[in-house]
Amino acid sequence: MKLLILGCGTSTGVPVIGCGCSVCTSKDPRNVRTRSSALVTVNDKNILIDTSTDLRGQALSCGIKRVDAVLFTHPHADHIHGIDDLRSFNMLQKTSIPCYGNEHTIKRIHVMFDYIFNDESQESWRPKLTTTVVDSPFKLFGTEIMPLEVMHGKSVILGYRLDAAAYVTDCSSIPKASMDRLYGLKLLIIGALRHKPHPTHMTIEEAVEISRELKPERTVLTHLSHNVDFAADNKKLPPGVELGYDGMELEV
Repeated sequence: MKLLILGCGTSTGVPVIGCGCSVCTSKDPRNVRTRSSALVTVNDKNILIDTSTDLRGQALSCGIKRVDAVLFTHPHADHIHGIDDLRSFNMLQKTSIPCYGNEHTIKRIHVMFDYIFNDESQESWRPKLTTTVVDSPFKLFGTEIMPLEVMHGKSVILGYRLDAAAYVTDCSSIPKASMDRLYGLKLLIIGALRHKPHPTHMTIEEAVEISRELKPERTVLTHLSHNVDFAADNKKLPPGVELGYDGMELEV
């Protein structure tokens, strides 16, 4: 299994529009962060996690030519507003793309992008998608996908475990039932917004503490804000924990 971090940034992306801070003006390409998303390749199939606002640019820069399925974590704008770009993959693949998420996410997608799912005839091309609500493990391309409920402030969203890897972004806490399903990982990708506390996101220190408890072989932090400098903050992390960056390739 291969995992590619397409974007590791928070909802504003980095640089932030109009900001002149040291990270936003940094020459280090690892401080340039598009909105959070990842691509999992297993058994020659590509599973996209979230259709970020920057999906088109991510697909072009990373050379993605196929998306076989999409796992949605939650319906916030930075995680779903690139959904229309899936039509480019429909054109290439000549088939509908299956999409998965919890009930709230799937309902919100149908409301926010109703033109995709209504039966009205349209002159313009629209994405061809099928949606499935998931609340228990299921098989996808020979791999078990385990949806995991995590808290994003007061909202219940999904992280996903795929065999020995897990992707848990935008969370402020992880309930015990989901923690129990995250032991024995080789790779944990987890959201860590910044050092300062936030009501709906873990801090770097909180994410490190989760990693310390779960003891995965490798932990990569994602959904990073412009308050995080790659070079300065990465060297402060304990062994086995590192900051992610756009285009980072991982293998399990």
